[in-house]
Amino acid sequence: MRELNLDRLRTLVTIAQRGSFAEAARVLHLAAPTVSLHIADLEALCGAPLLVRKRGEVHPSGVGEALIERARRLLADADEAMDVVHRQVQGLAGRVRLGASTGAIAHLLPQALEVLGRNHPGIDVQVAVLTSQDTMARLANGSLDVGLVALPQAALRGVKVQPWRRDPVMAFVPSSWAVPRRVTPKWLAAQALILNDVGTSLSRLSAEWFALAGEHPEARIQLNYNDAIKSLVAAGYGATLLPHEASSTTPLDPRIRMLPLRPVLWRSLGIAHRAGPVERATQHVLDVLLQQRQ
Repeated sequence: MRELNLDRLRTLVTIAQRGSFAEAARVLHLAAPTVSLHIADLEALCGAPLLVRKRGEVHPSGVGEALIERARRLLADADEAMDVVHRQVQGLAGRVRLGASTGAIAHLLPQALEVLGRNHPGIDVQVAVLTSQDTMARLANGSLDVGLVALPQAALRGVKVQPWRRDPVMAFVPSSWAVPRRVTPKWLAAQALILNDVGTSLSRLSAEWFALAGEHPEARIQLNYNDAIKSLVAAGYGATLLPHEASSTTPLDPRIRMLPLRPVLWRSLGIAHRAGPVERATQHVLDVLLQQRQ
């Protein structure tokens, strides 16, 4: 035996507690020869006697006492580790890694996390701000458990995607502007624009909406943080296209008007997770998110 074995350490500790090989065998549900073999293996590994037998009693030697002290800590750590694992397997605790865009994190996730915290307080959700492309890549390599991604997504081996919600994209313009009842690509293209960064799903969606009407406007500034974009709109810096999350509890700044588009534009989101068996903690997160499906 080259390494310390927890079963043998448990046998040593139990003998020290009970003062008897026979009593340790009874408590551990082991045969008496097995208990003796455990101690012989430990003594061979340590190169010294661990127990002293006198007048029918068993006491630790000096070396045995030192090993027993550390064995108790090792066994306690091992028991705690298994308790943590069992709680995670049962879905009572666990860590779930989730990736999403800033907009989803700010306006869609808080309600889900509130419900999750109330129903499953032992689950820790670690949130990463990512584009849909990065989220899918990290799900594929195993560094994420759940992702909120823009749809459609190309099929990716090892990743499962299902529709989650569909929100209208609206024009957000300064309240001081004179505006039409419905915003068209032609009208909006003539205004100062604040749009999402190139490479984001919303940027591609907006560009397609403009292009279908033969418009190809250049943004005054590009950002990837929707609340910052809204702040610039409120300051009169320009107009933007953003999804309207109807379930969001964040009130709109009175300096901003939200207007419908013509033609209508939708932003669809999906829930992605790794294919195959799903851990209980991850399933609880998925269940809470799916309750918010629209």
